[in-house]
Amino acid sequence: MKIVVTYRQTSRLSMRIVKNGDVHVSAPRLLSRTKIEQFIEQHRDWIEKAHKKKMEAEQKRKQFYAQLPLKKRSERSEAVKRLDTKVSPLLAYHAPKMGVKPSEIIYKATTSRWGMCNPRTKQICFSLYLLLLPDWCIEHVVVHELAHLIEANHGPRFYALMNQHFPMWKEAKKATAKIVI
Repeated sequence: MKIVVTYRQTSRLSMRIVKNGDVHVSAPRLLSRTKIEQFIEQHRDWIEKAHKKKMEAEQKRKQFYAQLPLKKRSERSEAVKRLDTKVSPLLAYHAPKMGVKPSEIIYKATTSRWGMCNPRTKQICFSLYLLLLPDWCIEHVVVHELAHLIEANHGPRFYALMNQHFPMWKEAKKATAKIVI
């Protein structure tokens, strides 16, 4: 575990554990190295607990994604077919009701998002790892991305669309948040 100190235009010291387990400390530009070291030492217990928690979460995340092997071309191809059989009917049902038509649907093995939408090109990309979710959560992601074809950001209008077209979106969002991504 490395400790990385970055001087910034900030008024206080802060720290966080990043994905690889390193500690990143943000410090005001003129703060002495001694004060930063004292801050780190005072928070040593927190660092150790947070580091352990982060590493456990990362292990859980790896185990989650390992449930769907996608290393071989044949595995990816099969996953695309399986996901398309779930997503296509949802698109066929929801898109006309919402008055939208995606230009292209893409499936990728993304681990940072369940779905992505480009409102300008109307292209939607879904993570192959959606296959690890319950069907109603997949439907939530589909409606979410279709809603972005109407409203690009997550403002009140976007959530009004979600309430109208998939009222259980809050429950689905909670369920997918509990599942690692």
